[in-house]
Amino acid sequence: MISSLRGTVLDLYGTGAVIEVGGVGFQVQLTPEHSLSLRIGEEARVLTSMIVREDSLSLFGFPDSESLEIFSLLVAVTGVGPKSAMGVLAALTPSEIARAVSADEDAVFRRVTGIGPKTAKLIVVSLTGKVAAYTQASAGRPSFSPVNSVRDDVLVALVGLGWSDRSASDALDSVLAATTDDEATNMPMLLRRALSELGPRQSTAGPR
Repeated sequence: MISSLRGTVLDLYGTGAVIEVGGVGFQVQLTPEHSLSLRIGEEARVLTSMIVREDSLSLFGFPDSESLEIFSLLVAVTGVGPKSAMGVLAALTPSEIARAVSADEDAVFRRVTGIGPKTAKLIVVSLTGKVAAYTQASAGRPSFSPVNSVRDDVLVALVGLGWSDRSASDALDSVLAATTDDEATNMPMLLRRALSELGPRQSTAGPR
């Protein structure tokens, strides 16, 4: 079991990275926000969850233990695969997930691509009593991007999640039109709002 990686970032893409450890490059799936926080050529440490299938072995990476633990809880829910779990973490912080579960707000999860009404309700039921400790955790994630490139970074992240350039751009412009100048520099917040805006639409990536 591979529980973490520390090494040089060789490559980055919308939803993952290749990290070299001891001469071996490991491909790791990440949320867009996490991927955008890394830099090619720099050292990175990610906590990982290894998912083994009959025909594949995949690594999913996380910036902190809270995100890893939430991921583990999500993939244990019937109908939630690792890609859908990452989609939830891309749209919501651990504290937001905890608050939604506490308030029995399954609609929050229905806005995530690939999560239907039945699965959203199962998430709330399955996580009840298990995520209260995260209510205050990660209450404010930092923005990792320079001000003048925040929009481009969010757009890249949305396209990496499977949305078309046009759909992602339209949703992002709609979000930006309703935000203050200070909010417009907060990449994680813009990403979550854009994903919420895109929720009812059809992603080009298909079911997750």
